[in-house]
Amino acid sequence: MNRRDFFSSAALLGAAAAVGGSVKAESDSSACPTKLRLSSQLGIIPGDSIPEKLAKIKDWGCEAVEWGGDVVGCAEERRKMADDAGLLSSVICWGSHNGDMCSEDVSKRQPGIDDLKRAIEAAGILGCVGVIYVPAFNGQTKLNNFEIRQRCLEFLPEMGQFALAHNTKIILEPLCRMEAFFLRQVADGAAIARDCNGEAGPDGGISVMGDFYHMDTEETSQMGAFICGGPYMRHVHLAGGVAAPRRTLPGQNCTRFVDGFRGLKMIGYKYFCSFECGVDGDKMVEVPKSIAFLRDQWEQA
Repeated sequence: MNRRDFFSSAALLGAAAAVGGSVKAESDSSACPTKLRLSSQLGIIPGDSIPEKLAKIKDWGCEAVEWGGDVVGCAEERRKMADDAGLLSSVICWGSHNGDMCSEDVSKRQPGIDDLKRAIEAAGILGCVGVIYVPAFNGQTKLNNFEIRQRCLEFLPEMGQFALAHNTKIILEPLCRMEAFFLRQVADGAAIARDCNGEAGPDGGISVMGDFYHMDTEETSQMGAFICGGPYMRHVHLAGGVAAPRRTLPGQNCTRFVDGFRGLKMIGYKYFCSFECGVDGDKMVEVPKSIAFLRDQWEQA
């Protein structure tokens, strides 16, 4: 057994501790029938208008669109566009708001919270699973890891309740060390969600996601990472890993998805896997090719 395989096994054995459940009970993927539910951000989709892009997303076999933060303020209009295209809305990819909620400058915190609430309200209108939130990117706060975690436990429980009131969730996104020094693994996000939600557990307002690009750097096992997320998993970003060409469409570099998809099947994952990546080549050719690649990887898992 090589070093990576050893740590992959350790990640699986330790997963139950992260989510407070049993890995063995969900290890038979046949007991948890699930399917690959694809979504996409608009950036990689060719077209001169949002409706044209949405039509292609639908025609190419995706179920949903992932919106950016600019959807706040026009959620009703975008909801109608998605409805007209026959699409659902997966999530709002909102970000960190310059790290304001975790800033050492206390005066920045409330404006960030107010804007996050507006994003949550928009997610409720759109029918999104949740709003993706990053506590801070590199350089956005002087707080250390311990202080940021404590800060998250101060304000996220109330925000989670606000999200539930709008039939949605806050989704924590772990990032690789090139982008963030805090919250780099799915298990970390699941643990924060667990601590914020308390007795509500996975039914609370705070959840976690995984991004194959970031996981390529930070996780010893894609499968183990998703098992660690367990019932707190609410979203997945699809992108090739750090090998050249970096963060391009799945199938355009050496990143493979079978191991991660196997983990999603193990936990009975029922939410969306969404493109967040670049495209190397003609989008009209490469995006459908990537969708076919992912469906094959899912079948192999």
